[in-house]
Amino acid sequence: MRKKIYKILVTGGAGFIGSEFVRQAVKQGHQMVVVDKLTYAGDLARLKSVQGKFVFYKTDIADLQKVMIILKKERPRAIVHFAAESHVDRSILDASEFVYTNIGGTQQLLTASREMGIKRFIHVSTDEVYGEISRGKFKEHFPLNPNSPYSASKASADFLVKAYIHTFGFPAIIVRPSNNYGPWQFPEKFIPVIIYKAIKNQKIPVYAKGLNVREWLHISDCARAVLATLELGQEGEIYNIGSALECKNITLVKMILKILARSQHLITFVKDRPGHDFRYALDSHKIQNNLFWKPHVDFEEGIFQTVQWYQENFTWLERKVKFLENYWKQIYKPTHEGER
Repeated sequence: MRKKIYKILVTGGAGFIGSEFVRQAVKQGHQMVVVDKLTYAGDLARLKSVQGKFVFYKTDIADLQKVMIILKKERPRAIVHFAAESHVDRSILDASEFVYTNIGGTQQLLTASREMGIKRFIHVSTDEVYGEISRGKFKEHFPLNPNSPYSASKASADFLVKAYIHTFGFPAIIVRPSNNYGPWQFPEKFIPVIIYKAIKNQKIPVYAKGLNVREWLHISDCARAVLATLELGQEGEIYNIGSALECKNITLVKMILKILARSQHLITFVKDRPGHDFRYALDSHKIQNNLFWKPHVDFEEGIFQTVQWYQENFTWLERKVKFLENYWKQIYKPTHEGER
């Protein structure tokens, strides 16, 4: 059967996950429109490999008038909504940007999309909206119990999307991925922080005893899942996207140190983050059984390739680290980097 070709508008398309989605969608022949505010974490360098194959707008999704102008001009059939403030530690220090973008931006985007008759709307959420789980795995029908300002803002956005589905029959689908990793991730996140500090032989901060558990999903597998949802997903449904690959933070740190041939003496345990969720785990049978998706990237191989990518692109990594250090000095007074 011939694959449907869409004109897709992607919010946050210069971000970590959004850019991978754009790269994959371009290869499949979709027409791409990228909207990104290009905040500190956005970078068009992530889209260099598909340069000239997408239309770009530097725009804040919370600006309804500008979003309407883009939609009227481009007339996309579908919207895939990645744009979000996503760093938990920053949300704890100041939640205002998270409320503005994750809630307010989503609301404005929904308003514009409904008015313009968008045929398909994929809202990219997170596993963190469920809260933490000590045993078992979260299923899509489980109640939301967010524990950080970041996850609360994402849960609020989920509720807005669900309200539009119920009230207006809006053609939206929600996806909730687990922790993503891979090339091009901004170095305020756990894995690139570990890699950078290990390469530089610097102390690696790990919360508490490093026993918190995360489910890690390679960015390429996540983007494939979102594409599968766009093409085959049922309107009004929610799909978890997970790998079933759980790993303690301390185990992951040691794995990366081993790859880089660095001493475990670099590990330094620091005071735990307020309200730190202990474990996330997703049941992803729904997307695997109904949309014929499954993760392809082996975790150990994926981590090895990710470390290798950062070594080969160390100039980009160090430039981002230096930028981030200056950014934090101007905005906050942090004690250490976060894990997500």
